[in-house]
Amino acid sequence: MRAVVLSGGLTHDFPATTACLGALLEAEGLEVEVHTGTAGVESALHALPGAALFVVNALRWTMTGAQTPARYRERAAAEGASPSAGARAALDAHLADGGGVLGMHTASLCFDDWPGWGATLGGAWEWGRSQHPPLGPEVTVSVAAEHPLVRGLDAFTLVDEVYGDLRYAPDVTALLTAPQPGGDAAQPLLWARDHGGGRVVYDALGHHPPSYAVPEHREVLRRAVRWTTRG
Repeated sequence: MRAVVLSGGLTHDFPATTACLGALLEAEGLEVEVHTGTAGVESALHALPGAALFVVNALRWTMTGAQTPARYRERAAAEGASPSAGARAALDAHLADGGGVLGMHTASLCFDDWPGWGATLGGAWEWGRSQHPPLGPEVTVSVAAEHPLVRGLDAFTLVDEVYGDLRYAPDVTALLTAPQPGGDAAQPLLWARDHGGGRVVYDALGHHPPSYAVPEHREVLRRAVRWTTRG
């Protein structure tokens, strides 16, 4: 089986976290194909035919929206990305063929001018509304629902960014939650859903390599790979 991985973007050490993901995917028997850079958006999506899994561990969006902070808008010409119509159709075809999608962390910020991406993932970052506090301290992650991805797992702690106030699809059921440091409201951090004929998992964790070193998080990701690729 083949996994197509889109990696790269600003403000995160994507080479390091993609290396963590790649090792995990290979341990599950997948051949890993990594696409990087703004051109990687097109090449990754067009590489989907025949792949078992599409993994997005990237921060690629137009960077031109009115609510996008100026520090990003000024870099839009060099770093902005918007998938072509053909690339978008390739994702639909991948799902229709039963292919899986695994979105990590900043995947919810990607492709802001593509409603189909947010509909696939089940959640999207909304500039001016969505937010996260600074990285650290440790947060406690709790199991919030019954599902094969989290069955039998206990609560665990890790240091990671806890995203909050995303725009969620109505059918999203949080499987893992955590409050933001200093807050009480539980924020959805993991969900799994069927969409377009395929299976989709979004994991809001994974900001940096230490997140992937937490045994419970690694186990969730192993299960996510198996579930999205149907074993």
